[in-house]
Amino acid sequence: MEKQVLGYKEYNSLYERLAAYGKSDYYPFHMPGHKRAELNFANPYQIDVTEIEGFDDLYHSEEILLHAQKRLANIYHSKKSYYLINGSTCGILSAIGASAKENDEVIIARNCHKSVYHAVKLFKLKTHYIYPQFMECGIQGKIIPQQLEELMQENGNIKLVVITSPTYDGIVSDIQNLAEIAHKYHANLIIDEAHGAHFSLSHYFPESSISQGADIVIHSLHKTLPSFTQTAAMHVSSERVDEKRLEEMLEIFQTSSPSYLLMAGIDRCIGIIERSGKQLFDKYQKKLKQFYLACENLKHLHVLTEKDYEWYEVPAVDYGKILIQTRHTGMDGKKLYNLLLDKYHLQMEMYSYEYVLAMTSIMDTQEGFDRLFWALLEIDRELDFMQNEKKDFWESDNDIRFFLNKVYAKREKVMEISDTEHYNKEETQLNCCVGKICAEYIFLYPPGIPMIVPGEKISEAFIEILKKCKKIGLNIQGLQDRECRKILTVA
Repeated sequence: MEKQVLGYKEYNSLYERLAAYGKSDYYPFHMPGHKRAELNFANPYQIDVTEIEGFDDLYHSEEILLHAQKRLANIYHSKKSYYLINGSTCGILSAIGASAKENDEVIIARNCHKSVYHAVKLFKLKTHYIYPQFMECGIQGKIIPQQLEELMQENGNIKLVVITSPTYDGIVSDIQNLAEIAHKYHANLIIDEAHGAHFSLSHYFPESSISQGADIVIHSLHKTLPSFTQTAAMHVSSERVDEKRLEEMLEIFQTSSPSYLLMAGIDRCIGIIERSGKQLFDKYQKKLKQFYLACENLKHLHVLTEKDYEWYEVPAVDYGKILIQTRHTGMDGKKLYNLLLDKYHLQMEMYSYEYVLAMTSIMDTQEGFDRLFWALLEIDRELDFMQNEKKDFWESDNDIRFFLNKVYAKREKVMEISDTEHYNKEETQLNCCVGKICAEYIFLYPPGIPMIVPGEKISEAFIEILKKCKKIGLNIQGLQDRECRKILTVA
């Protein structure tokens, strides 16, 4: 299928570039979940107001915004729910700030979003890490409850546990079991469920952590539902939460001038779910099942299904996240990502070394799913005529697996993240960093999981991993030196 040639990048004005892109045929297999659909939203300038008469106050809601947030709680069956218009980030910062005090000991999943690490630094918390199960292709898997139990037994003063579920790739942990363990040792459980705002809205998807025993759950509505970027929600689901403290934190981390446009977007999103949710999710489920069935015909590319997760005993998976594996194709994830973008005008959410991730939602069209399938089928057929060689400098598939397993391996902690603030910092050449203490975050983006955090020792193995990540084209962020030649270290 011939694609139009676009010149949207020629525009220097952000507005003009967005307007040109919005009229293009590029299809969004990425967030936000509204997928640029026309939802008959009013002229934004006509409804952009502040706290004027008749429109309530988000932080002291008594009327329309109070009612709106009660509707939100009703849909998710929470004890209380809050609108977030600074994204899930402000919800995570607020939840952690309300649940732990300075010098408290906390357990956080190593694959937590960087906002969790920022909260650890801000509130000067003492961290213990729990590492997710490693899966194929470098995918971050579930948190194993037994490992949490062992950590709680070893460290008798844990006040808080923070887990990400689902992961960026859609892997869900056993939240009910994790909650029971956390509560057994008198710790609260916060779940970053940013990518699971659609959970519990359809039986096809996993249950939300709200009903599985978590104390606070944070959702990014914009990731998988028809809501504007930056809109999110926070849910209180137990009596263990200090709601007054939580609301105090919200006023600190959210703007004092909350956007009524964004709040109206949340309200509109909830209205769509109330009125048409069942119908939309039924159609969405049908489209997903048809897509997965059709992809069984691929010979080289592989779309991950339930069978791929059986060995790992994953409690649940969000199949709205489509993972396209490139192993055994002679093509890496970046090449497939760029091919889908440049030739087929399909914008994926992200790529890793051995797979590409497509994010879908109830707003995806049948045309979108068809375009993705036919593109994959055409690429797959062309792979018949390509020489299937080992990628780059890898000696074997086991060499690749070993490398991906080490990217997020355990690092030696020398001091707490916040303690690094008491020392002078210096930029150190990459080859001279071994044995020094890291003073900045280094992570692959997306999804933004740290490979190393401030206060951890830089090893020779880590330097080799960093060099290899750069060589194979993965997106390294966090370093002040964007060329990845120097690391900020404790002097």
